[in-house]
Amino acid sequence: MGWWQLNADTLARSRFVLSPVAETFASLKLLHTGQGAHPGEHAWLGTHLPAYRARLATDPVTARLVRAALGREWIADFLTPAPRDGESFPDGIARVRATRPADARAHLRLSLAGPLPAVLDRDELPERAAALLEWVWEETVRPYWERRRRVLEADVVARTAQVSQGGWVSVLDSLRPGGTRWLGENRFQVNPHEYPPREISGAELVFVPVTAQRTGWVSWEGRERYAVVYPCTGVLAGDGGRAVPAALDALLGTARAGVLVLLGSPLSTSQLTAVTGQGLGSVGRHLKVLREAGLVERRRAGRSVLYVRTAAGDVLVEAGQDRSRRREPG
Repeated sequence: MGWWQLNADTLARSRFVLSPVAETFASLKLLHTGQGAHPGEHAWLGTHLPAYRARLATDPVTARLVRAALGREWIADFLTPAPRDGESFPDGIARVRATRPADARAHLRLSLAGPLPAVLDRDELPERAAALLEWVWEETVRPYWERRRRVLEADVVARTAQVSQGGWVSVLDSLRPGGTRWLGENRFQVNPHEYPPREISGAELVFVPVTAQRTGWVSWEGRERYAVVYPCTGVLAGDGGRAVPAALDALLGTARAGVLVLLGSPLSTSQLTAVTGQGLGSVGRHLKVLREAGLVERRRAGRSVLYVRTAAGDVLVEAGQDRSRRREPG
């Protein structure tokens, strides 16, 4: 397994950041695999996958570059610059474009775990990679960025609350189940692959959520900055809906019941707005009614107020789900 050695001060100074470049690269990976993790991703792929494949069909060199860069165990580093807090998409892509051609070829040899194909032995690889990422951003990410940004911000709020309640260890273990975990003795596992450990004490460490659910990677700049990119909370990343039991729908109404179902995990009003697509006022009214009925309660996490189901709310949702399952044909 790959793990990093870090001291308590480094972990205490670490923080969450958002990165439109990381979100774009995650979307490129999703387009490359063509396999969504939930209905929202399936719909997005249905809209954008044909154009992506058509673009690569007209540019076989870039198509070969993508296949080489997205290795089985390692991604070509120049495509994933370590995100910087507040960095815009143009600034991040400028760093991809500024990669030295020799470095790009070296990164590709590492991701391929072998020699570089002759078709990729050229100097314009950084320009081709940057141009493709710009296309993915403009055509498949930017039209959805405002909602995605709210979802990512919601994830950061939830993770920050988790830090305040259970400490950093609880967060590290949950970022990418099976991939990240706290090993003790100041060791943080970042992936399941057998790579030499890295000493990062004193460096800047950031955690970066993306909406694609079957992805994640690590990146760094020298010994100064390290990043862990992880899929944001699944309840946030979907298509904005969860199955609402029919009985609960009839009792509370679809919108209010949907809010109650989502609150199996603590969420803020802004998170609920991002996930459900309802207006802030509507979400606030639903929460007021659910609180007065004793079905949800609110908790403060730093500057944020989070809502979560009470025991009575859990019983009501579980009873509705049990009733729905009994009605399903065998």
